[in-house]
Amino acid sequence: MKIINDAEFENEVVTASSTTPVIIDFFAEWCSPCRQLLPLLEEAETAQAGKVKIVKMDIDNSPDTPAKFNVRGIPTLIMFKNGEAVANHSGGMTKSKLADWMTKALEK
Repeated sequence: MKIINDAEFENEVVTASSTTPVIIDFFAEWCSPCRQLLPLLEEAETAQAGKVKIVKMDIDNSPDTPAKFNVRGIPTLIMFKNGEAVANHSGGMTKSKLADWMTKALEK
């Protein structure tokens, strides 16, 4: 799973989401719920290969993009389709809740 920065956001998320939906995971190294979510995201990325792209952004190293999308807590997931944010979720979640969120977000 690729970690992107503010400079890469436009190309890796906005432009890329015109062909494949992109989920961006806003996280920080010190965030325990973020670390707990990581293996679930890795598993989801494998299960949804070709259907969705997942990238991560460290809010401490890239503060501009999280501010632009009003990220107030982490982890925060935002799904982009056709360059637009279509769904978001803040806080940790279980594997089944992540799967449900992704399914509903992909349907939008």
